[in-house]
Amino acid sequence: MSLRRRIGTFLVAATCALVSVAASAHAILVDSTPKANGTVPAGHVQFVLKYNSKIDQHRSLLTLVKPDQSQSVLTIDTHGKSNELDTSTDLAPGSYTLRWQALALDGHLTRGDLPFTVTAKP
Repeated sequence: MSLRRRIGTFLVAATCALVSVAASAHAILVDSTPKANGTVPAGHVQFVLKYNSKIDQHRSLLTLVKPDQSQSVLTIDTHGKSNELDTSTDLAPGSYTLRWQALALDGHLTRGDLPFTVTAKP
């Protein structure tokens, strides 16, 4: 194999390794309960936010924005799976947003909003 080909092969492998490290550096939300723009019945609501990497549950944050735009910080269950942020609370009908801030174990912080609607019980 020529030197030029070896260098090219090395550069391709190094680039792939760097892209792989960069892609795993951020906690990306891959699934949630409730779903974005979904609906749940009024009462006790469970929240499960699943990420593509392990999360520092102690330093992550879940904030509930209520229909009147007031906000409350929800307590994260630190006994759940290491790639999830789990919590629950009682909710009345209305439009809500769950603001999440997830700290990946490598120190990268990601944020997002999860809007959903709580409907009256049938």
